[in-house]
Amino acid sequence: MLSHIKKGLIASLPLLVVLTVLLAIWQIAADRPTSTLPPPSKIWRDCQELILHPFYNNGGLDRGLGWHLLASLQRVGMGFALSAIVGIALGLLVGTSAIAMRGLDPIFQVLRTVPPLAWLPLSLAAFREAQPSAIFVIFITAVWPVIINTAVGVRNVPQDYRNVAAVIQLRGFRFFTKILLPAAAPFIFTGLRIGIGLSWLAIVAAEMLIGGVGIGFFIWDAWNSSNISDIIVALIYVGLVGFVLDRLVSLAGRLITHGTSG
Repeated sequence: MLSHIKKGLIASLPLLVVLTVLLAIWQIAADRPTSTLPPPSKIWRDCQELILHPFYNNGGLDRGLGWHLLASLQRVGMGFALSAIVGIALGLLVGTSAIAMRGLDPIFQVLRTVPPLAWLPLSLAAFREAQPSAIFVIFITAVWPVIINTAVGVRNVPQDYRNVAAVIQLRGFRFFTKILLPAAAPFIFTGLRIGIGLSWLAIVAAEMLIGGVGIGFFIWDAWNSSNISDIIVALIYVGLVGFVLDRLVSLAGRLITHGTSG
């Protein structure tokens, strides 16, 4: 047990040294009367309550960062789940059907270049509510890498696998579950990792425009109130949550594909 802790501390030492150096440089550079950004010491003084009590609730929109993050994660979870289901299904269709690829792939290639926030006015016009509009933006942002990577994975199933399936007469659903899906799984999870990252980026931007509870709204509200320290703390939380989401999808990929993904 002690040896594992010691190894963990040694492995973390370079990161701790880099963080310490960066914080020291930040403190020195920002600790001047002319500086427009607060130093770390001032951020701690201004946001100590916000950091130590992320789940306070004083009613209305006066809530801690934890509640805002949970609201954003709920939207991301719903939009990303839809994009995973639809994206994998369409990717399998495009990857296995030459006709579908010729008909759908050019459309996908055009639509995936549309910036996420460009979909927001259209979704607000269609749904007339902030919550489903934000979920739609998440879905439409994350679905393209899932579709494309799934299709690439299906098209790149090794010919040896197909030959073995032909020899042992694996066809239809059994070929799909025993050969096609396992071989394409690493590509699928690559698309899912890209999708979850894009989802988290899109929801923060969308919430700045739709308002209500959410980490994006919190950042925009802090800007309107000139609370730069709150913005910096929120950005740190956004980065940490995004990292955790990526690691979770990567871990799921490794477990399902037995280490060939992630």
